[in-house]
Amino acid sequence: MLFTILGLAVMGYHPGIEDDGVYLTAVKYKLNPALYPHDSAFFSFQMQASFFDNCVAGFVRLTGIPLAYTELLWQFASIALIVFGCWMIARRLFTEARAQWAGVALVTAMFTLPVAGTALYILDQHLHPRNVATAIILLAVSRILSGKQWQAVPLLLLAFLLHPIMGALGMSFCFFLVMVLYEPLHLWLRRWRGAGDGAAAFVPLGWVFEPPTPVWHEALRTRTYFFLFRWTWYEWMGAWAPLVLFWLLWRFARKRGETLLARFALAVFLYGVFQLAVAMLMLGFPALIRLAPLQPMRFLQLIYIFMALVGGCLLGKYLLKASIWRWAVFLLVFNAGMFVSQRLQFSGSEHLELPGRTSANPWLQAFAWIQQNTPTDAYFALDPEYLAAPEEDYHSFRALAERSQLADSIKDTAVVTQIPELAEVWERQNQAQKGWNRFQLGDFVRLKAEFGVGWVVVGYPAQAGLDCEWHNGALAVCRIP
Repeated sequence: MLFTILGLAVMGYHPGIEDDGVYLTAVKYKLNPALYPHDSAFFSFQMQASFFDNCVAGFVRLTGIPLAYTELLWQFASIALIVFGCWMIARRLFTEARAQWAGVALVTAMFTLPVAGTALYILDQHLHPRNVATAIILLAVSRILSGKQWQAVPLLLLAFLLHPIMGALGMSFCFFLVMVLYEPLHLWLRRWRGAGDGAAAFVPLGWVFEPPTPVWHEALRTRTYFFLFRWTWYEWMGAWAPLVLFWLLWRFARKRGETLLARFALAVFLYGVFQLAVAMLMLGFPALIRLAPLQPMRFLQLIYIFMALVGGCLLGKYLLKASIWRWAVFLLVFNAGMFVSQRLQFSGSEHLELPGRTSANPWLQAFAWIQQNTPTDAYFALDPEYLAAPEEDYHSFRALAERSQLADSIKDTAVVTQIPELAEVWERQNQAQKGWNRFQLGDFVRLKAEFGVGWVVVGYPAQAGLDCEWHNGALAVCRIP
C-alpha cells in the first residue's frame, strides 16, 4: 500500500488528459445520453470493442459514488493491483525479500517511463482501460508462475474485454510463458507452428486490403509512432535493448541454476522477438497499412514492466542488500527524477488533480464554467490545436467541459486512424477552422451557419462582436451572435 501511494504521488493524477478524451467522455455519455448530441461519433465508435465504459458507468450507478471519485478510486485500485501483481511475480522469481521489494520499488518509480517510440508510458496518469488490463495480466502471469495456469484464463479474458489489444498481448506472453515452463522448447515450437498455420485460415482479413482514403492517410501521417521504419535510432534501441538484456539474463540465470528466473527471461525474450517480427511484418508492407492503427509495437509495455521489475530485483539482491543508505539513495534518485520530469511535463496543472479541488489552470477554469453554466446541447468551437496550447497540458474539452465541439486536429486525428468512417467529417471540420488565430466575427458566423456552432472559446480579450459571458486572464467563453 505504501508503494501504491508513493507511485501515485510520483506519477501524478490528471483526469481528462489525452486518451481520457475518449474514455472519460464515453463514461459520461453512458451516464447521461443527453450529452454530446453533435459529436458522439468521435468517442462512441472507438468504444464498441470494449466494455470499459459500461463497467465504470455501471459501478457509478450501483454504488452512487460520483464519477470523479470513482475514477480516482479505480486508478488507485489499478496501481495497487499492478504493485501486488509485480510483488507476486518477484516472490516467485527471487527468494530474497530485499530483492522482491527493490523490484516493486523500481516499477512504482518508473510508472511514467516512456516505452521506446510507442507514445506510451508504463502507466497512464489517468484512469485508462490499459491500466486495469495491465494489472489483470500481471495477476495472470503470477498465477502461471505459481503453477496455477488455469486461474489465468478468466483473468486474461477479462483483460481482453476491457482492452482488446492489451488483452491479446497478455495472452500472447502467457502462451510463451506456459510453453517455456511446462514443455521442452523444441516440442512447443513445433506445436505452435502447426497451430498457427491452421488458425490463419480462420482470420477474416478482407478489410485489411480495402483501399484507405486520402484523408485517412493524412490523419495517419500525423501519428509518427505508427511507422516503425521511421523510428529514430534511439527508439529502435529502446525496442531491441530489453530483448538483449533478457537474453543475457536467461544465460546468466541458467548458469547459476536459477531455473524459474531463466525460463521467465526466455519467455520474455521469445515473446518480444515474435511480437517484433509480427510488428515489422504488419508495418513494413504498404498493402497492410490498414493494420497500422493496431499499434503492434505496444507489446513493449509489458516488457518494460518486466525489465523494471527484474532490474530492481537484481539491484536489491546484488547491490542494495541490507544497506539503509544504499536504499535511501536508490529510492530518492529514481522517485525524485521521475517526479521532476512529470512536473515539467504538466507545468500548467496541479500534480494531483483531485476531485473538488479548484484549479489554477486557465483552461480548466474555462471548462469548469462551461460545464456548469451552458446548455447541455451547446455546440462549441475552439482552436483545433488547443490541446498543445501553453498550460493546457492536453486536457480534453469534451471530457471536462462535457459539451460537444468541432473536431480538433490532435486527438480527434488519432480517433480517425481507428475509425476511417469519420475521416470526411474530420477533414471538413478541420478545413473550416484553418487559420483560427486570425478569425474575426465573420469567420465565427460562418462556422455557425455551416455547422450549427453557437459558442466559442477564444483568447481574452475576445474579438469584437462576440457576446462574451465569462472570462479569466487568458480565455473568454462567448456566444456567436
